[in-house]
Amino acid sequence: MSSFQPLTASSKPDETRWIIHIKESFIQELEEDTVTPATIFNVPKLLMASDPLSYTPQQVAIGPYHYWRPELYEMEKYKLDAAKRYSKLLPEGLKFQDLVDKLMKKRVPRIRASYDKYLNINDETLAWMVIMDACFLLEFLCVYAVKQGVVEPDRLPSRIDVSGRKSTHNVMLRDIVMLENQIPLFVLRKLLKWEFSSKELGDERLRTILSGLCKDLSPFVNIGEENMTKVPLDGCEHLLDFLYKVMVPDMDAPCQESSPDLEGLSSGNITYEDDGDDKAKSLGDSTNLKRLIQEIWKILSKIKSVPTDVLNVIVNLPWDVIGNLPGVKNLKQRLFPATPGSKKSDDDVDDDGSNKGPPLLEEISIPSVYKLVKSGVQFSPTDSGILSIAFDSKTTTLYLPVINLDVNSQVVLRNMVAYESCIARGPLVFTRYTELMNGIIDSEKDTNVLTEKGILLNHLKNDEEAANLWNGMSKSIRLTKVPLIDKTIGDVNKYYNGKWKVKAGKFMKSYIYASWKILTVLATILLLGLLTLQSFCSVYSCPRLFNINTTS
Repeated sequence: MSSFQPLTASSKPDETRWIIHIKESFIQELEEDTVTPATIFNVPKLLMASDPLSYTPQQVAIGPYHYWRPELYEMEKYKLDAAKRYSKLLPEGLKFQDLVDKLMKKRVPRIRASYDKYLNINDETLAWMVIMDACFLLEFLCVYAVKQGVVEPDRLPSRIDVSGRKSTHNVMLRDIVMLENQIPLFVLRKLLKWEFSSKELGDERLRTILSGLCKDLSPFVNIGEENMTKVPLDGCEHLLDFLYKVMVPDMDAPCQESSPDLEGLSSGNITYEDDGDDKAKSLGDSTNLKRLIQEIWKILSKIKSVPTDVLNVIVNLPWDVIGNLPGVKNLKQRLFPATPGSKKSDDDVDDDGSNKGPPLLEEISIPSVYKLVKSGVQFSPTDSGILSIAFDSKTTTLYLPVINLDVNSQVVLRNMVAYESCIARGPLVFTRYTELMNGIIDSEKDTNVLTEKGILLNHLKNDEEAANLWNGMSKSIRLTKVPLIDKTIGDVNKYYNGKWKVKAGKFMKSYIYASWKILTVLATILLLGLLTLQSFCSVYSCPRLFNINTTS
């Protein structure tokens, strides 16, 4: 192990090794006429910046991305011990070095291709690295085979926590499901095949431990055995990929990218608005100012003494043009500064109509759980996963899957979202689900309601911590639409916005609260005008000046 020297950022790549690797990969892919897609990625920078600890291993490095970090290097001793114990399980005549040679000769190019980043290490180092990591993983995950009664507990080293209650066990679990901490699953399958001298028996053991891992880490409580057994091992790339395919339904619907102003159903980098999809806009918008004058005109036009012709002229003025005049535009910007979620200006749109930069919204526009309950919405848990999400308008019931939150949930949820953003060409189904939960959960009052309804099994310290977990997951890589979830959001908003209390509140916010600034300015101008007129009339005789006969 001492021969492994860490690579520094200033290390110059070995050009000879690089060209040899390129030639071998090029010739092999030409011969096989296949290209192996990358399945293990660096976490996107936007997500990494939001919570680095959720994506960075703290105790053990699996695979090459974090292998040379000094603080993780002490785990190599335990990996070496696991490799020694595994070598004793091999059939007679098969040596550990033979496994390394076979893997290096036939599988190293495929291993390299699994990573989206160039690996500046030689083939032998890479082969030893992944085999030792695989031995360590199989020994650590063997605890799930023990729980199933497949393996005797005395086969495990004493440091392995069979009960799974120690904090170090949970730290390890979080590390091995991180996106950047993966090795190809076929390496684990190969080791088990060599151990059992049978591919079928090896796959059976692997499925047993993967199913136990999934039950332990899946946020969805009722995912069912069927989901685990129907996921083919041949189609799984690594541990995180298995978890993803068990939890996320395969939706055949084509990708429908949403636009930032799509009636509050857009997702992405969004701030919460509880008032449904018809957000109250600032009166700085000339259209809203015109609508306010129209409402006032409807009232005043019923009074015979009001000069309705003058009001008609005011209402029909070109407010869009007036609102964009330099002086008026500046005054409008001072009185009504832009707020998150407002419309983009023409400067933010390209010639083809597409938006420049990230959307202004940061969260799905849907009322919080507490507000929905106050408006008459019921919440009911379901026995399925994401596909069970629905809103029954007849019974006003929102159905959500039961979800478990514990010390591992945040890392699992975030890395699932990161992995989905890297591999999914269609809708980001799991990301959309987390955005829905982020949208309906604002505070501990919301998590408390979901806990009482049996939808949220909260094993964290308190409801506030659970709310912070969901509210922290407000970042996504791109906008997406998932028809099932978006229909539910639309149905909930339609019901909520149809309540008369909500309509009254929106009217007050749109026409009263939002207009107080301009009404104050107009009242001040009117008062100054009257004071000026009064002062003028106190000096001059206004009736005589304007030839007004005051005698009856």
